[in-house]
Amino acid sequence: MRVLLVDDEEELVTALAERLSFRGIDADWSTSGSQALELAETHAYDVAVLDVKMPNISGIELKKRLEKTSPDMRYIFLTGHGSEEDFRAGSAESSQYLVKPLDIETLIEAMRQVMEQ
Repeated sequence: MRVLLVDDEEELVTALAERLSFRGIDADWSTSGSQALELAETHAYDVAVLDVKMPNISGIELKKRLEKTSPDMRYIFLTGHGSEEDFRAGSAESSQYLVKPLDIETLIEAMRQVMEQ
């Protein structure tokens, strides 16, 4: 499984990438939506883990843009803000929603679930 992690908190995405790597999961990371779009142009990802609230391009907007070039990619959203109901009102039903801080095993299980959909 190849994963794209996108969050404006660099410490978070680098730590997640390292932890996923220890578990045999190939993960690239980005701290901006524009950088994530560039990565997606040159790499094929199975799952994108996107922070909902980021400067310039939100996670929900980033998902819309990524879907145009990577229609088979699955999505998981992370947020430390708002409620799940608020989030679900603006997102696709097929996406997972996780609240930060999150446990690495919870993230891995969510990735397995979206891959099975």
